[in-house]
Amino acid sequence: SVGILDEKDISYKTIKYIDTPLSVLELRELGKKLGLRPKDFIRKGEQDFKQLNLLSKLDDDDVLFDAISRFPKLMERPIVVHGDKACIGRPPEKILEII
Repeated sequence: SVGILDEKDISYKTIKYIDTPLSVLELRELGKKLGLRPKDFIRKGEQDFKQLNLLSKLDDDDVLFDAISRFPKLMERPIVVHGDKACIGRPPEKILEII
């Protein structure tokens, strides 16, 4: 979905956070840039979400940030960061709102 950046010839850097998970501190900063709490960018359909019984912990940011850090597949993707703003890139046109 970042193909929209290619179409507009906007350069970007891809961070494969599945291979290199973000720390809790980095996730907190990302949450600020998104303007969202972790419950708003955690993938509730993921098997890890169910196995960790996170449904009952959706209002505990500390628990969710820790879980996302340890199980990066839990984070929505793609997330695009531009300066001090970020957005979840679905639909892809949302990316253009922060560029």
